[in-house]
Amino acid sequence: MNKLINMSLGLICTALVQTANASEQQQPNILFVFSDDHATHSISAYGSKINQTPNIDKLASEGMLFRNAFATNSICGPSRAVILTGKHSHMNGFMNNEWGGDFDGSQQTFPKLLQKAGYQTSLIGKWHLYSTPTGFDHWEILPGQGRYYNPRFKSETGTVEVTGYTTDVITDRALDWLDKRDKNKPFMLMYQHKAPHREWAPGPDHIDKYKGIEIPEPATLYDDHKGRAASLSPDLEMSISHFLTKADLKLEPPAYLNEAQAANWNRAYAAENKAYFENKPQGIARTKWRYQRYIKDYLRSVDSIDDNLGRVMAYLKENNLEENTIVIYSSDQGFFLGDHGWFDKRWMYEDSINMPLIVKWPNNIQPGSENTDLVQNLDFAQTFLDIAGVNAPSDMQGKSLVPLMKERQEQQAQKSRETQPFRDAIYYHFYENPGWAFVPRHYGVRTDRYKLIHFYKLGTWEFYDLKNDPDELNNLIADASQSAHIAQLKKRLTQLRSEYQVPAEDPEPTLMERFKFWMMHKGLSSQLED
Repeated sequence: MNKLINMSLGLICTALVQTANASEQQQPNILFVFSDDHATHSISAYGSKINQTPNIDKLASEGMLFRNAFATNSICGPSRAVILTGKHSHMNGFMNNEWGGDFDGSQQTFPKLLQKAGYQTSLIGKWHLYSTPTGFDHWEILPGQGRYYNPRFKSETGTVEVTGYTTDVITDRALDWLDKRDKNKPFMLMYQHKAPHREWAPGPDHIDKYKGIEIPEPATLYDDHKGRAASLSPDLEMSISHFLTKADLKLEPPAYLNEAQAANWNRAYAAENKAYFENKPQGIARTKWRYQRYIKDYLRSVDSIDDNLGRVMAYLKENNLEENTIVIYSSDQGFFLGDHGWFDKRWMYEDSINMPLIVKWPNNIQPGSENTDLVQNLDFAQTFLDIAGVNAPSDMQGKSLVPLMKERQEQQAQKSRETQPFRDAIYYHFYENPGWAFVPRHYGVRTDRYKLIHFYKLGTWEFYDLKNDPDELNNLIADASQSAHIAQLKKRLTQLRSEYQVPAEDPEPTLMERFKFWMMHKGLSSQLED
């Protein structure tokens, strides 16, 4: 009898555990790992020729890598606002970083909707939307851009300063929150780095990496921009040859380093800086030196992100969270790594708008899979809601990526034979002028092969065949043989602007906003290395 009772109890317990596990699987944990300005061509899983990112690569080998993920507006704050709201910049109200006010935190966001669905939500790291975060049970954010060492964190209880390298510290605080969270609820953690944003300050673990190594130069480092009137603008300030500051080039140390950090910093850069000042290179040699200094520090910043992703993934495994946690790695946009002679982003060119997007979802995504559909950060909010089993509001403008994630190889093969793609074209719109770098305002449309860009304040157009010209060096807008394709894209662009309810006129900065921007710009210009 006792044996029978014990067997019955065992079966009941097993059933309860299975039911609990099934319930958990309906609402998996969501870990959103977000970097700043991380270009896909500095991730080895995407084919980087200049560095290795083993932990990001491992994530890709265990999940899905999206080849064609794009920003709707390639600049930090607006991209974050699009992700939170699932709406284009003109709909969520945060169109640029420099003027137009703070992000409106009273509006609908996906973290608020997840909270209502029982999720515990947290935001740790870079925010860069100026307003107080809403929709989070817990938040710790860097003020403004934040700094690379000894970061300050703002929270509901005040501001604290923490000694250490910011990428490491953000990870420490994310792991601490994971330890202390309410473990009876599923969680959504936005774990957001400052790196590898300008001024690309490396951490102590990587400050000596790449010494004595020459990083390959991009094929377009010496691009003359012929045929592209917008990028020939005399106001443009993103050339590696002319517009890097002393801080960017590590010719002077950051003021926020403590004594030990400053000593290590000066040790790492002293010899190279001394040689530079004693015999300053000129012309092409100058550009080569500046590129090497820039790209090595950028990659060192990436190395810290990759190492810390490894720490977080190890934590998930050690704490039995791996199987029921979906991990997303992305960045707010792409970045020019010397491509076209530039650093920065903003343009609708590929290096600027192509975002990394890698997703691991055990038992749902086939490990090592890739997707080539046209997707955008506009889709993230609806994707997160779909993962959680929450219906997305009808006013969100993206599409859930969950159906793409759950496709198996045979379904992908079948899909390739279908005529209806996930999305036939993406819409892009950049507003921030006046703004850093002085990139002109523009909007455009990109299909799987072609791209049409309208610099509407200048009255000029650019058209590219991405299949035959992936580096976007040949503007074919005046090529008569392309007239049918151009007309087709102009029509599709008009349709997209109507579909997304884009206003005919842009907002403009006030006189006070213009004055504040010009004063900040004057301060930055005074730091340029001549």
